[in-house]
Amino acid sequence: MTAEREEALKALLDRPGLHKVFAALEGDELRIVGGAVRNALLGQPVADIDLAVAAEPQVVVEKAERAGVRVVPTGIDHGTVTLILEGAHFEVTSLREDVETDGRRAIVRFGGDFAADARRRDFTINALSVDAQGRLYDYVGGLDDLATRRVRFIGDPQQRIAEDYLRILRFFRFSGIYGEGPLDAEGFAACIAQRAGIANLSRERLGGEMLKILASPRPCAVVEAMSKAGLLSFLGVAPWPARYRRLTALLETRRAADALLSLASLALHSEPDSERLTESLRLSRAQKRRLAGMAKVAAAWHGAGEAPAAAHLREQLFLHGAQAARDGLMLVQAESPAAPEDQEFLAADAFLRDTPAPKVPFAATDLIARGVKQGAGLGAGLKRLQAAWIRAGFPQDPKTIAALIDESCGADRRDSAPQESGWTRPRH
Repeated sequence: MTAEREEALKALLDRPGLHKVFAALEGDELRIVGGAVRNALLGQPVADIDLAVAAEPQVVVEKAERAGVRVVPTGIDHGTVTLILEGAHFEVTSLREDVETDGRRAIVRFGGDFAADARRRDFTINALSVDAQGRLYDYVGGLDDLATRRVRFIGDPQQRIAEDYLRILRFFRFSGIYGEGPLDAEGFAACIAQRAGIANLSRERLGGEMLKILASPRPCAVVEAMSKAGLLSFLGVAPWPARYRRLTALLETRRAADALLSLASLALHSEPDSERLTESLRLSRAQKRRLAGMAKVAAAWHGAGEAPAAAHLREQLFLHGAQAARDGLMLVQAESPAAPEDQEFLAADAFLRDTPAPKVPFAATDLIARGVKQGAGLGAGLKRLQAAWIRAGFPQDPKTIAALIDESCGADRRDSAPQESGWTRPRH
């Protein structure tokens, strides 16, 4: 083992509370497994620490409680308990093997073979383990794949996928985070062959994995490969990879990351698509509202080849708010021929970011005071007044407001519908 690896694993083992976990379960072989080892060796942040132990769950519970460690039976039927101490949480799972699986859930049997436990995992880079003395174990070639940044299934890829169809999406997510170069050909082919199994997954799991894929460090190549292979049909909306690639370039230029906006660039063509995506991926109500808002703004500016003028920016800011206006502007730029660093679009985004939304300087009582009766006529009058106020450029001075109110009250009632925005689509 290289000195660099030894140092990385020593730092991992020195995490607060971990020595006490090893001490509490002394007598049964215990190792750190999976993502914590992988990330430590890559020099990347380690969030959660998972451990595997050659003891049945009840033995783990009894030993931990005798040592004064708080135990939470988070998944005890499948051999997992969570140990909590010194403000840290450690998931400890008894070594096991799958007896039966339907691609979503597995019946397991507990055992004591770390090599067998490694072989039942998904990818080689996730099957590394390290014991309390810092000894590193690699049964499936994970170290070599980690060195070459290759995401590869353990054993037969089709068998691994059949055990859990979520591994199709995980293959692309991990390739986006840890992979470099082309996707592993055998794994990619297996994902295509088994893609019908995606229909067995819950919408929550599909949504969670998709947003994680879009948030990965190199999402474009991964998403475009999925699109070409027909692996995005679960979105319920036809993908638009070219716009997605341009939006990704925009976000990179601004040193930003936004998985939901990335999803919109990939699959949001109109406001109804916000409903479809919410249903397909079981998104939250807040996410749905955000998608619907940006869709309205993007529709208002659809086809623009240059940044909208300040008056039109202010209009969408007023109608839909800063978040929707900025999101919609990004989508429109991603559809346009404008470069990611286009100064006019950057200035437009800064305007939306820094400009307060106009406040309405009138109310229904202003119309009632001029003789407009409550009811449908009052609502129509307010709509006409708001449209006139927008066209006038959102004035705030009382004299202009009074004139607009008078004009609205005296308008021809036969033309009671609010007028359209003054937005004119620029030529490309």
